[in-house]
Amino acid sequence: MATVGGGETGWRGVGLAVLTAWMAWGTAAAAEPLRIGIAGPMTGAYAPFGEQFWRGASMAAQDINASGGVNGRLIELIKADDACEPKQAVAVASRLVDSDKVDLVVGHFCSSTTIAASSAYADAGMMQITPGSTNPKVTESQIPTIFRTCGRDDQQGSVAAEFIVKKLQAKAVAVIHDKDTYGQGLADAMRHRMGQLGVKEVIYEGITRGEKDFNALVTKLKSLKVDAVYFGGLHNEAGPFVRQMREQGLTAAFISGDGIVSNQFVLDAGGPQFAKGVYMTFGADPRKISAGKSVVDRFRKEGYEPEGYTLYSYVALQAIAAAVKGAGGPDGAKASAWLKANTVQTVMGSKSWDAKGDLKDTDYVMYRWGSDGQYAQME
Repeated sequence: MATVGGGETGWRGVGLAVLTAWMAWGTAAAAEPLRIGIAGPMTGAYAPFGEQFWRGASMAAQDINASGGVNGRLIELIKADDACEPKQAVAVASRLVDSDKVDLVVGHFCSSTTIAASSAYADAGMMQITPGSTNPKVTESQIPTIFRTCGRDDQQGSVAAEFIVKKLQAKAVAVIHDKDTYGQGLADAMRHRMGQLGVKEVIYEGITRGEKDFNALVTKLKSLKVDAVYFGGLHNEAGPFVRQMREQGLTAAFISGDGIVSNQFVLDAGGPQFAKGVYMTFGADPRKISAGKSVVDRFRKEGYEPEGYTLYSYVALQAIAAAVKGAGGPDGAKASAWLKANTVQTVMGSKSWDAKGDLKDTDYVMYRWGSDGQYAQME
């Protein structure tokens, strides 16, 4: 009878290999876990984005742990809910640092909460990576340990302005924002670039987060005969706003940013019939990148569509794992220096960061919501 590896010696080699693998796994399992906080809006109006963060990070942690963890340490995720409220984000950051004793943080989502919490992480010398905060101030803060896996509002605002002026050829543009760090910052970035292109808005006005009745504003927009409305904000307000526009017969194009990149936008709008035709900016669809096909397929097999920032969160875990491994540990200064000097292979392709913690390359494009209630990248 044939034997694997040549007789008794071969079987002994196989047994030794199995024992070694088992011991390696046992060592990783026994070692102190690498504790990573996942901070975002896990409850409240913007919870769909918190779910995207958690889903992406959880899948990445599962995959990294299955490969032996990071430097022999298995990843343990700690969920932290900031509800997109800056004061709550500060409390969350303090808890993650002082009580939960996390080593690194993925978060937050809203730019206002990321900025509010960043001092606590910086003071602790902790690396922080946000998958979804796009306001430029996040990385203009001169904090050496902060990064993002998404682009910036001055980038996506420019893309939106180019589209509004050159593709839609809009002349009477309304610029509306939610007065928040993200929403107003994005609206201002679009407005600035639009002005450079020779178009000045006919109205610039802020609404309040949580507001649901926009009928008076819509009436004003109708009287101004606007042919395009740009909204800087999130789905919770964008949905009712566009629905009331359509109900009043205002057919002006509605354009927004990555704050509506969730199917919750369709629900908030009252259905696909109101969301249909809405434009938005977001990075090139990460679900179509070949490097992440197997991960996307697994999400879908589990009954979850990895929309929005799901894969951006997965990439944040990959970046953390690579930086910690490269630096020999989770020390924030060392891991950050490593990440700024190296390229990481991710489910969204090769990623590298500049001295501020921004991605060296971004890929904002235009999307359009369809009658099926789904968004699709435009050609």
